[in-house]
Amino acid sequence: MSLNGLRSLTCAVAKTVSTIGDPWTLMILKELFLKNRRFDEIQAMTGMSPHLLSVRMRKLEQADIVRRQAYLERPKRYEYRLTEKGISLWPVIITLKEWGERWHEWPSGVPLKLRHASCGHEMQLELSCSRCGDGVGPRDVTLEMSSDMTAERRLMAGAQV
Repeated sequence: MSLNGLRSLTCAVAKTVSTIGDPWTLMILKELFLKNRRFDEIQAMTGMSPHLLSVRMRKLEQADIVRRQAYLERPKRYEYRLTEKGISLWPVIITLKEWGERWHEWPSGVPLKLRHASCGHEMQLELSCSRCGDGVGPRDVTLEMSSDMTAERRLMAGAQV
């Protein structure tokens, strides 16, 4: 299945991966969260070619994850700002950061720490139940697939036989 084929599946993860799942897009998002908003800054920090960066930025604009905003009129220059939809990807980027810190070696210490602006303490992302507040992990939930997703998965499994 192609990356574009993921968009047609009845699966939130597949649809998300089809939009932001390539490494360059994730690196662009990381830079935007690090407050690098200008094309040349993002290019320098990611090492992407100008063409590749342009293609990915257009895709993010079309998905309403970023918007261009003029910061200079003559010559016309733009910076890229995360939309609300883009800002909601923050937990995704932070989870990738924390996974990398846990499973890779950092002889000089982790490269980036997060401090809670209100209290000043170092913090990590935590998943908790929105009802009771208890922490949750993959062993603490049950899954309920929609009938559409169940039917689609059966069809896909049958095609594999």
